[in-house]
Amino acid sequence: MATIAANPPHAYADDAHSGIWSWLATVDHKRIGTLYLFTALFFFLVGGLEAEIIRAQLQGPNGKLVSAETYNQLFTMHGTTMIFLAIMPLSAAFFNFLIPLQIGARDVAFPRLNAFSYWVYLLGGIFINLSWFVHAAPDGGWFGYAPLTTRAYSPGMNIDFWVLGLQILGVSSLAAGFNFITTVINMRAPGMNLMRMPMFTWAAFVTQFLIVLAFPVITIALVFLMFDRFFGTNFYTIAAGADPLLWQHLFWIFGHPEVYILILPAFGLVSEVIPTYSKKPIFGYPVMVFSLILIAFLGFGVWAHHMFAVGMGPVADTVFGVTTMLIAIPTGVKIFNWLATMHGGSLRFTTAMMFAIGLVAFFTIGGLSGVMHASPPADLQQTDTYFIVAHFHYVLFGGSMMGIFAGIYHYFPKMTGRLLGEGLGKVHFWLTAIGMNLTFFPMHFSGLLGMPRRIYRYDAGQGWDGFNLAASLGAYLLGIATLVFVFNILKSRKSGQVAGNDPWGAPTLEWMIPSPPPEYNFARIPVVTSRYPLWDLKQPQLTAEVPHTAHGDRAVQVDIAGKDAGTPHPKMAGTAARPAESAPHIETESFTARQLGIPMPDPTVKPLITAFGMCLMLSAPLFMHHAQIMEAAGNAAAQKSAMTMFWVIALGGATLMVASLYNWLLTPLESHHPHATE
Repeated sequence: MATIAANPPHAYADDAHSGIWSWLATVDHKRIGTLYLFTALFFFLVGGLEAEIIRAQLQGPNGKLVSAETYNQLFTMHGTTMIFLAIMPLSAAFFNFLIPLQIGARDVAFPRLNAFSYWVYLLGGIFINLSWFVHAAPDGGWFGYAPLTTRAYSPGMNIDFWVLGLQILGVSSLAAGFNFITTVINMRAPGMNLMRMPMFTWAAFVTQFLIVLAFPVITIALVFLMFDRFFGTNFYTIAAGADPLLWQHLFWIFGHPEVYILILPAFGLVSEVIPTYSKKPIFGYPVMVFSLILIAFLGFGVWAHHMFAVGMGPVADTVFGVTTMLIAIPTGVKIFNWLATMHGGSLRFTTAMMFAIGLVAFFTIGGLSGVMHASPPADLQQTDTYFIVAHFHYVLFGGSMMGIFAGIYHYFPKMTGRLLGEGLGKVHFWLTAIGMNLTFFPMHFSGLLGMPRRIYRYDAGQGWDGFNLAASLGAYLLGIATLVFVFNILKSRKSGQVAGNDPWGAPTLEWMIPSPPPEYNFARIPVVTSRYPLWDLKQPQLTAEVPHTAHGDRAVQVDIAGKDAGTPHPKMAGTAARPAESAPHIETESFTARQLGIPMPDPTVKPLITAFGMCLMLSAPLFMHHAQIMEAAGNAAAQKSAMTMFWVIALGGATLMVASLYNWLLTPLESHHPHATE
């Protein structure tokens, strides 16, 4: 008998939410999360390709695949891409998609600012990677140490792309950070107090504070460097009296909190995955929350362990060695709490669970090698060797990426309405686990044998040959694993098994609504009485020891454009009037916001236009530098032409940004209050 494959419910039933234009104009946090996800996965592939070329060059002694200059560009762009264009935005995809769903909100606090943040990120990523096409890719390392990145030592435009690109991306991160902090504080559902928030939302909340406190520091460092390069100042000029360690201090005051900006969201995802597939509440929830806060607090006090080799003196070395040991305590608490959650649980080894367990195992290896660097004498021997490369890849790949993969397999059905293939998923996991360890574990040994970082070739007979061959073979295996993952996404997006509201038996609010969720998220705002509202409904025996209240806390009234966002229109799509709030419930029907009379923000391209104008304005100094190069070469005509382009692009971009922003601010968030369909 012929059959027809079932389709997932469509969250959007009207023409306004279909077509390319709808994606360009969207302010829906779920769609923006989806845009972040697939854009960041694309940049992950770009960064992975750069890594494959690096490993091909180092596969054997005296590699000749690329030149020294190209190699410098490759490792600089690999680090920059993976940190700022892949891992951070992959986390942002989950922030956007999940935070409102997990706290019972209909949207983020500032929907247009949310869209602006994405477009700035996309344009910033394109800007940095355009450098490849003009043969001027950044080549000073992802850390960009000054004075090596000043005009005296890096006279080309390579560093200009890096300096300006990171400032563009910083605007995106800060805009998102303030938005999510406001969302979590102000838009939680009735009863969703802070100690009932899901662990992912807690991890995201703490991460936003890290972002808004750390990114201004790197912005200051980049502005100093920009002024040195374009306007002849001397913030990093040693001959003019600058402190040679100024850049390192500013960079690592940002750089070490950045490590936790990258890893804490993965911790949050794993803290959702492990309880779901263990059928147990997270062990020690309050301690897990406080450990997140303590990690963030201590994260600002360990930056100088990156600088033990610069000669800070015994007092500074001792202080930062002690703080580095201390931060291992709340991190270790998380490891033991995840193990305790699994202990005695009804474990289901889905792909998401396997990646979550992979994080617990591999991040522990990275954490142990990190604690070793709390000792200045040990760090002095290992710094700038491949031992450090092994350490931070176990943290960022074995930690961040394993957690993100767990989150993708867990939440893909909620995002798309279809399940990722479990068979291909497990192939992806095992290839990734084997490939990762084969790539990075041998680097510990080559580092201990003295192999320095950032060399593009090496002579035979130094004991590094076998370790480098193994690392390169592991990298190729990781490439194959990534191709399996991409194929799984493409195949499942089109023909994967249809997911209902809750295919995994999960405990939190986002699984109460259809997959994918409707535009407005919740037809009725839930009243939360415990940490695990869906388990309370379906499997109350699992939450018998979880604190409850008989009634949720009183609702916090939230207005959107002057309209109460929690109150639906009295007539709701052929049904009797429903209350604005209700006890935890499962919603299976998808209506449009117009049918339910729920006010939602209007789509608009103004955030995109504003972002484009800002990025155009910030890219203009490239032409100023080109004019200075032409002036030094004695080419007056080319110098004049470049300066003309500078003023046209700078003023044109500024005008476009200001005009669009002015129009954005004067336009109501929603044009009218919709009426329910009769």
